[in-house]
Amino acid sequence: MAPKLSSIAKTAHLASAAIANNATRSLKHSGQYQALRMMDNVRAASSTAGAKTITVRDALNAGLAEELDRDDDVFIMGEEVAQYNGAYKVSRGLLDRFGERRVIDTPITEMGFTGLAVGAALHGLKPVLEFMTFNFAMQAIDQIINSAAKTYYMSGGKQPCNITFRGPNGAAAGVAAQHSQCYAAWYGSIPGLKVLSPYSAEDYKGLIKAAIRDPNPVVFLENEIAYGESFEISEEALSNDFILPIGKANIEREGTDITLVGHSRSVKFCVEAAETLEKEYGVKAEVINLRSIKPLDVPAIIESVKKTNHLVTVEAGFPAFGVGSEICAQIMESEAFDYLDAPVERVTGCEVPTPYAKELEDFAFPDEPTVLRAAKKVLSL
Repeated sequence: MAPKLSSIAKTAHLASAAIANNATRSLKHSGQYQALRMMDNVRAASSTAGAKTITVRDALNAGLAEELDRDDDVFIMGEEVAQYNGAYKVSRGLLDRFGERRVIDTPITEMGFTGLAVGAALHGLKPVLEFMTFNFAMQAIDQIINSAAKTYYMSGGKQPCNITFRGPNGAAAGVAAQHSQCYAAWYGSIPGLKVLSPYSAEDYKGLIKAAIRDPNPVVFLENEIAYGESFEISEEALSNDFILPIGKANIEREGTDITLVGHSRSVKFCVEAAETLEKEYGVKAEVINLRSIKPLDVPAIIESVKKTNHLVTVEAGFPAFGVGSEICAQIMESEAFDYLDAPVERVTGCEVPTPYAKELEDFAFPDEPTVLRAAKKVLSL
């Protein structure tokens, strides 16, 4: 009977086998190859341009693998990220490739392992800390805000804290009030934090790499439903050198009649509403994907409003003191206000803890018909 190998021995065995099987591959390209190797459902899209599609889960996995490969100071820590390959399989294969020193399972103690990770960051390492959901990060809110976000300022600029907090944010499906809250506005109000909320696979890959490289604490808000969604991705984004700038929004669809601005999966409903507006009313809607909550790309929104003269904000968070509220304030305080032909309309989640019953849950969050009604109201259609 063959002796049972430990997980570390298995890792070493796999690594040696990989080197033997890929001896002819240059060191320059090996990291990119290994990251893309794990994207098992990349397939050609129905396009003559040869575009490819990839799930958000695989885009995140590739981005994490490339940064682990690039910088030995980067490590991943969280509940079930290692042996179980991640609660949502985002860290699939990373333990086998990088070993137990770089991919670390933790006990169920958000306060404890967040404090440990912040301490590692203050010591010069670059932790990527996964919360199974950002709802659980409330257990560690003191570590995130008082320790990670404020130390650089309180030390007079001498003590940086390079840490990335990541995990699913907002509602999924059937997980009720304590697992469904959006924290974009919470973290977006804190000086010292950068807050990202990606929409597409390309967003996820480019922004997770940017977050890990950024010397500041970054809150990276993902979406559980989005993990399995597929998006077209450019050849440029498949490169291990691809990153997206923090603080820059992306125009997903150009238009001239109304601006629809959102983040995370709300962008999907904006795009669908824009398509319906053009098909049924001949209205050309411009869709802005914020990508970054803090810093917020206010200039991009202002320029769009000056062109379209109408604005609808879309988010799944609660209506009071939200991202849309901040955008409204920024527009009121800028030259864009003089270009508005109608009041700004906000589309948000409902003012209620998320219901468990599916029928009520469906009513609690915006969708394409909700965005469409708001746009028609603003345009007096």
